[in-house]
Amino acid sequence: MKVLAAMSGGVDSAVAAARAAEQGHDVTGIHLALSRNPQSYRTGARGCCTVEDSLDARRAADVIGIPFYVWDLSERFHEDVVEDFLEEYAEGRTPNPCLRCNERIKFAAVLDRALALGFDAVATGHYAQLRPGADGTVELHRSADLAKDQSYVLGVLTQDQVAHAMFPLGDAPKPLVREEAARRGLRVADKPDSHDICFISDGDTGGWLSEKLADRGVEVNRSGLLVDDDGEVLGTHEGSWRYTVGQRKGLRIGTPAADGRPRYVLDIEPVSGTVTVGPREALAVDGLTGTDPRWCGAAPQGELECTVQLRAHGEEHRARVRVEDDAVEVVLLDHATGIAPGQAVVVYDGTRVVGSATIDSTHRVAAAAASR
Repeated sequence: MKVLAAMSGGVDSAVAAARAAEQGHDVTGIHLALSRNPQSYRTGARGCCTVEDSLDARRAADVIGIPFYVWDLSERFHEDVVEDFLEEYAEGRTPNPCLRCNERIKFAAVLDRALALGFDAVATGHYAQLRPGADGTVELHRSADLAKDQSYVLGVLTQDQVAHAMFPLGDAPKPLVREEAARRGLRVADKPDSHDICFISDGDTGGWLSEKLADRGVEVNRSGLLVDDDGEVLGTHEGSWRYTVGQRKGLRIGTPAADGRPRYVLDIEPVSGTVTVGPREALAVDGLTGTDPRWCGAAPQGELECTVQLRAHGEEHRARVRVEDDAVEVVLLDHATGIAPGQAVVVYDGTRVVGSATIDSTHRVAAAAASR
């Protein structure tokens, strides 16, 4: 097969490209230039989206012995990922930019161009597995190394996209991938993994949002109220976008709770700027509604007994899922905490990814029940 290997400059994508070439595929490596102004994005050898990363990717391609190109998708990335991130936070939601990048860049813009150029598949260094389905489709499954599993951020992929994907690292534990990189002579063998948002150079998400929203004419220093779950005013803040549901640190509340316990962000109201805080047990939810579903195959019919994952590195929760028109209703049999609108709910049948939806609202457990 003709395979386009997306090479971020990190160890995972380099080994994935090397494995694809070793399997006999006709592999071409590409690195995605995603910043319209490279100085505005993160710098340093962290494994994604920097000038250093493009050089690391090129050196890896040379060692593997495959052609290498850089594709400029900076305008598409800015519109589909960065602008989406800004708009979601301005609406009081908490988006996942890596998931959005997979959906709209790596497996939409890149895959569409790859197929148009005659490639059969796009290979990435994601930790996930592909297996043949009973009906001739291709199933997306969790990786063998559950500690590194990235099927959650791939849960937005459709069946057609999965059918043209390759994940050569799906059966490999991360330590062995680094050992393999060293044996192959890849200089990225010991390069740190990337964990930060690539387009926020200093890691200060609140400060970055304030700067970008100010550029849009938003009054970023307009004070909003910090209130408890009974409506009592506890203080003020300078931007609701600086908070996310479940946040504990950085609240700067001058009045301690009556019981002395820490408070957490429970709700964000972007129009008034009100941020509601309360005890941890008030974060518990027993259900949620998702919108904009994407299914890796046919949509579930009737009620599905399954598990769901609600954060990229979160635990699985037993659940019942029902699809109603364009909404996904999820009843959580295991209560979850700190779940924010804008995040994704990914549905699993065992290790198989069924599909995903964007969380639109959550159903909070009654305080008395949550505390039991």
